Amino acid sequence: MNSDDVVGLLADETRVRAFAAVALGAASATEVVERTGLPTKDALGALRRLEDRGVVTSEGGGLAVAYDRFRALAREAAAAGPRRDHGTGDEQVETLLRTFLSDGRLVRLPSRWERKKLVLGHLADRSFEAGREYSEREVDDRLRAWCEGGEVDHVTLRRYLVDLHHLDRQDGIYRRSPERTALLD
Repeated sequence: MNSDDVVGLLADETRVRAFAAVALGAASATEVVERTGLPTKDALGALRRLEDRGVVTSEGGGLAVAYDRFRALAREAAAAGPRRDHGTGDEQVETLLRTFLSDGRLVRLPSRWERKKLVLGHLADRSFEAGREYSEREVDDRLRAWCEGGEVDHVTLRRYLVDLHHLDRQDGIYRRSPERTALLD
């Protein structure tokens, strides 16, 4: 069982209520039924499923949360490392974005031009709404958030976004063109 399995297990309200009752001290099935207000059949089914999956135990005569199991799952997830999904649906693009973006920050810009354009397009998509107007200060504030702790400053990003037509600039007002975002979809 992995952490995704636990999430799936707890996606059911009945199982969550039974689990919560055990976590809050219900030591028997009768106590779980009383604390959750669930029909006996539903509470027993939920407990059986929780025990089968190893997140609740009935060792020592009473019910208890299997905290050791959760600690092991947390260690496994930490060892696997973060796998942030940027929502592109393309595994190659996701790998590229994970290389240059970390925790919502731009670590550095790629040196290869095609990769640089892809990363900048992603930043523009995530930072600016199509058709909305932004002052230079708003643009800078949004781009500064990407630059914290990285090698690139917000002015450089702004220049690239304008040069690549991700943002249009006229009279100190910036706009993300709806036509440009449609081309990227």
